[in-house]
Amino acid sequence: MNKHTIEQASIFLSVSKWLLLSSFVGIIIGAVVTLFLNILQYSEQNQHIVPFPHYYLLPFGLVITVWLVRTFAPDAKGHGTEKVIEAIHKKHGKIEVAVIPIKLLATVITIFTGGSVGKEGPGAQIGAGMASFISELFHFSKEDRKKLVICGIGAGFAAVFGTPVAGAIFGVEVLIVGLIKYDVLLPSFIAGFAAFSTAQYLGIDYTYFDVNFHQIVTLNMPLIIKVIIAGLFFGLISDLTITFLKRIERAISKIALNIYIKAFTGGLILVALSFVFGDEYFGLGIATIDKALQPDLALSSEIPWYAFILKTIFTAITLGSGGSGGIVTPIFYIGATSGHLFGTIMGDHIAFFAAIGFVSVLAGTTNSPIAATIMAMELFGIEVAHYAAISIVISFFMTGHRSVFPSQILAMRKSDMLDIDNGDNIGNADVKINTSEIERINKFRDRLQRKRKIRKSKILHEDDKLNKNK
Repeated sequence: MNKHTIEQASIFLSVSKWLLLSSFVGIIIGAVVTLFLNILQYSEQNQHIVPFPHYYLLPFGLVITVWLVRTFAPDAKGHGTEKVIEAIHKKHGKIEVAVIPIKLLATVITIFTGGSVGKEGPGAQIGAGMASFISELFHFSKEDRKKLVICGIGAGFAAVFGTPVAGAIFGVEVLIVGLIKYDVLLPSFIAGFAAFSTAQYLGIDYTYFDVNFHQIVTLNMPLIIKVIIAGLFFGLISDLTITFLKRIERAISKIALNIYIKAFTGGLILVALSFVFGDEYFGLGIATIDKALQPDLALSSEIPWYAFILKTIFTAITLGSGGSGGIVTPIFYIGATSGHLFGTIMGDHIAFFAAIGFVSVLAGTTNSPIAATIMAMELFGIEVAHYAAISIVISFFMTGHRSVFPSQILAMRKSDMLDIDNGDNIGNADVKINTSEIERINKFRDRLQRKRKIRKSKILHEDDKLNKNK
């Protein structure tokens, strides 16, 4: 056989292998994540069984969660996706199987008792854990295990939110800032579709939003300008969100108290805050997100302008005190409510800007602009996605070299005026001013100034000649 035939045969075998493997893994993950979502839904529907507001149990829920995680699966700590990224970069995707049941149980307890966390992080970690377990069961190589675990992230995300393409891209894009592993794209897409289809087949219903926005055929420059300003605004919101989460969690970790006392105290603080600001900042916050995205202004007008600030604080305290759950659902809440505020200030298209904020803050806080753009298409339609893409990319750049996932690897710099050591974790990024670039800009400016002076001198000389001739 010639080289071309051998090459094509090898590619065919590789594609067939990953078609079968990723389909199988995606179906398994879809089933397990469906179990998780059903248990979570059942627990939320039965929060009324206690004879008092369910979030009064939060101090006890956080203590139980901390004990479960510390005792049985330390890697189940926090918001899930971060631990999976760390496992992929440092352990070739190896995840202890105990993480799966403990993450499921700890997240259900946290959300049932009112913790402000999401369900996508546990979904991604459960999916990645199942992929790792299957790899170990069948003695796959380290590289194959790593690929399958990456597929597990996307499959878990797709099964939770009903966005198979965005989920697949997110699982690949979230690992390295500025670089996509194309060799994992095919299995990620297949695993995402398989998990999503399985969850749908098993009865999971997904919410897709109609914000009643239809693109006018003619170029709408005023709206484009507003979207550009929105991108700058959402970049600022993303940066503030990352800063708030990091500083509050760090402050809690430095408190010299027993970890169980800190967990209980954190829960008490959140309960106390609810007496002042209300109880809508507990739990997933899906109802508030839905209100922000409704074209009916009577519903969205109930959202206070500071909602995104309080959700950030509630989420940071929940996670910092030992709660278990995702970070992306709170990010959706922050994005949608800050977008609602922006639309209110602009005076029109409030649901439209809430939708753009929903995906733009995701892009800014997680460095995943491509996944966020595709999610805008899948959730809101192509009319919104055209504009959302502009805001998403601006927000991604405006956030800088920061992330809610500090284990992300940096493979790009977001400005030519900065120096970054590529290959480091984004959490350890050492950002410096690029002096050579500054010097180049200064030299260019000096050249322009010299040219202006020469031009001015010539003009004065010509004027003198004219005056003498007169």
